[in-house]
Amino acid sequence: MTDLRYPVGKFEYQGTPNEAQRSALIQQIADTPHDLRSAIAALSETQLDTPYRPGGWTVRQVVHHVPDSHMNSYVRFKLALTEEEPTIKTYAEDRWAELADTSTTPIDVSLTLLESLHDRWVRLLRSLTPEQWKRTFRHPDLGPMNLEKTLALYAWHGRHHVAHITELRKRMAW
Repeated sequence: MTDLRYPVGKFEYQGTPNEAQRSALIQQIADTPHDLRSAIAALSETQLDTPYRPGGWTVRQVVHHVPDSHMNSYVRFKLALTEEEPTIKTYAEDRWAELADTSTTPIDVSLTLLESLHDRWVRLLRSLTPEQWKRTFRHPDLGPMNLEKTLALYAWHGRHHVAHITELRKRMAW
């Protein structure tokens, strides 16, 4: 049986990407807003409030989580590019998913936020020099993280959450 938590598999860093691989990862980030919007197209309110797996977040929570997470990553990139190995702040994503804005904000607000955020983020990513890709921030739990690995992580993260929804749709025949 497939692990419903990891429909595209767990994140595995393959090491320093070459230029073509880096471009492909940036394109995956660029595609995430469209892919997420497509994944939830025509879902009803009841479907949006369906967990993608037993004990998991609802589709609605996933849709709001992606821009929350990617905003944090965008800020981490900017910090790493402008400070010497800054220690970043983690956040309690499970608690963020329970806040009122997650249950009361229309999902289109988060989809629009994600589109705007990714427009800025992709412009930044495409501008980085080889030296800048090596810059790091310090994650309190994971230690130093360079921007190349972080790029790969968030390309995976977008695919991961889109697949939560698309795989649920397949299982439910929506």
